[in-house]
Amino acid sequence: MQLNVGLYGTNGHQILGNLVNNPLARLVAVSAIPQEKLPEPLRNDGGICFHPSFSDLIADKDVDVISLCSPMRSEQAQQAIEAMRAGKHVYAEKPCAMNEADLDAIIRVAKETGKVFREMAGTAFDQPYLAMGKVVREGRLGEVVQVIAEKSYPNHPDRAQDEDIDGGLIGQCAIHAVRLVEHVAGLKIASSQAEETTLGNPVPKGGLRMAAALLFILENRGLASVTANYLNQRGAGVWGYDSLKILGTLGMVESQRGGQVTRLVIGEKDFGALDVSAPGVDYLEAFFKTILGVGQMPITLEEELSPTRWVIRSKRALEESREK
Repeated sequence: MQLNVGLYGTNGHQILGNLVNNPLARLVAVSAIPQEKLPEPLRNDGGICFHPSFSDLIADKDVDVISLCSPMRSEQAQQAIEAMRAGKHVYAEKPCAMNEADLDAIIRVAKETGKVFREMAGTAFDQPYLAMGKVVREGRLGEVVQVIAEKSYPNHPDRAQDEDIDGGLIGQCAIHAVRLVEHVAGLKIASSQAEETTLGNPVPKGGLRMAAALLFILENRGLASVTANYLNQRGAGVWGYDSLKILGTLGMVESQRGGQVTRLVIGEKDFGALDVSAPGVDYLEAFFKTILGVGQMPITLEEELSPTRWVIRSKRALEESREK
């Protein structure tokens, strides 16, 4: 059996290429996506319906799943809720919601409707993060005391100056690093604080935040720090310059250069690079298999959306401090 998928928008990592010759799912409908944006094998597929609006898309009885990369991220939470109430499973670009009330509503409606909702949140299940998480779970680092993570993208002229379009630096960029804290280091966040700046924005008086710093107290009273920015230089050789260091009482594990370089040190022994030969978890495939009843997501919905909740809280606290 194949799932019938409808796509809405291209504002983010829309799953266009993932539906070419996919044994689990096929593309049957789109909205807010021009035909020329479709991969070549799908571009002239007469079986794909082009709907004029989101309402028409979710009313399509042939559609089982909606993948959301909404043109306005601020509208995406309500669209996800409407889609689930229309009987569709939903896969949503991050951040799936921009306030906590909408996030809670998504979780509640998913339970009420029995539809599978997931954010595009597979960061921690790709290599080398999967291997780093295994080291933590095996207890090789002892008790984790500190986590240091960075997510850095290049700036470009298409970066949105209005955070309602893409969720903003903290919501759509820093969230990757926050996922590494909870989903790889395996510790829940207990409290947070944040700062951000528009310094370096090439648009005078523009709203694009160029750098952010977040500090978290973890459930075990350990600390985590996250930096995010649009300052990665093209000469760095990677589009997303991720780094992660997890430090425990017995050892530390780290990755640099977007996961290209890893290292494990336990006590006086340097084990060098991690073995990252095991395949990562294909998060979209797991989503499809969960719907079909032949697989299961690696984490619960609440665990998946906890980093989203904390970036929302961090951003809100920052806004409230400015209002004082």
